[in-house]
Amino acid sequence: MTAILGAGGAARQIGDAVGGVAEVFVGNQAEREAGESREALAAVAEFGAEFARAPVGWFDGFVDGLNRLPRPLLTLGTLGLFVYAMAAPNGFTVRMRGLDTVPEPLWWLLGAIVSFYFGARELHHQRNRAVGVAQAVVEAKALAKGRVSPVPLAAVAGVDPDRNAAVEDWRRTHR
Repeated sequence: MTAILGAGGAARQIGDAVGGVAEVFVGNQAEREAGESREALAAVAEFGAEFARAPVGWFDGFVDGLNRLPRPLLTLGTLGLFVYAMAAPNGFTVRMRGLDTVPEPLWWLLGAIVSFYFGARELHHQRNRAVGVAQAVVEAKALAKGRVSPVPLAAVAGVDPDRNAAVEDWRRTHR
């Protein structure tokens, strides 16, 4: 019937034009859902990258464990002082008088050591966060282009900041 009346092609063109104009204002739902899916995949990849660790030996694990001790020990030690002050006020007073005899330069030295320890640790984490964010951006761009495999860290920063050629050589020769 449309072939006889000749309105079939015109009606199709009008419908396509209306659909195109509507898409400008509303957007394409399929593309929007695909974009949301890519964003979700990028977020999952980023969270997964946070927990990815290279395999380490027993010594590396031991040192990592030691590096995690100072903050909990300082916290628990401070809380322990409050408990000690309540349980044995006389002994607490004697020990605090002993701390009062420590010379001021020694307190400054202790403060510098603690500050450098925590400052270096925070700096290390800041550097790794910056590289991690750059990696997440590159992975999100790769996912937006339809590639699902994550981009290796070396491709993001050019060079891994924790890479040590001498240690890698030693590990290769001592396997």
